[in-house]
Order: sequence, then structure tokens, then C-alpha cells
Amino acid sequence: MPTAIKKEGNKALSITWDDGHLSRYSFRYLRQKCACAACIEEWTGQPLLDIDQVPLDLSASRVSPIGRYALGFSFSDRHDSGIYHFDRLRALCPCATCQNKEKPHE
Repeated sequence: MPTAIKKEGNKALSITWDDGHLSRYSFRYLRQKCACAACIEEWTGQPLLDIDQVPLDLSASRVSPIGRYALGFSFSDRHDSGIYHFDRLRALCPCATCQNKEKPHE
């Protein structure tokens, strides 16, 4: 669970987790990872969003808690339907430590 959530201007978000880990996400990265029905086909799981079309200068005007389990964002491309559960946000952490945990060891 997050212990601190901080919007860093309109370009990034940082989350400190209860184990002390700090995750930092650009809003463009989060927008590219949106899993709502407008971005991912519900039946097939195929992406509907062309992530290369997400503007490089994408920002977020709003970060809102959804209950005690998720965050919602209002992005500058007018997209605001995604729900980002805390467990998914943690799994999306782009830092090298977290990304290396996802890769199987050989």
C-alpha cells in the first residue's frame, strides 16, 4: 500500500510504498499503460491504444483517489476513464530494480 502519493507538477507522479520503495512514473508512461475498455479490447485483451500516439508532452491535471485501492487521472489528451489499482501501479514501477524482478532468472 502507498504511504505517500505526490504529484510532481503536471508531468510525473511519485509513490512511496509501505516497504519504503519509491516509484516514479511519468504521466505519459501511465497513460500508455491504461487498461480501461477504451484502451484494451475487453474480450481479446488486444491493445486499442497506439502508445506511440500518446503525446510526448502529455500531462495530468488531476490525480484522484478511488476508494482506498486505486487512483484515477485526468490526462491532457482528455482521457480520464482508467482506474489504476495500487497493486498494478506497483507492478508497473519502471525502476530497474522492479523491472528486473519481473524477468525470469536463468
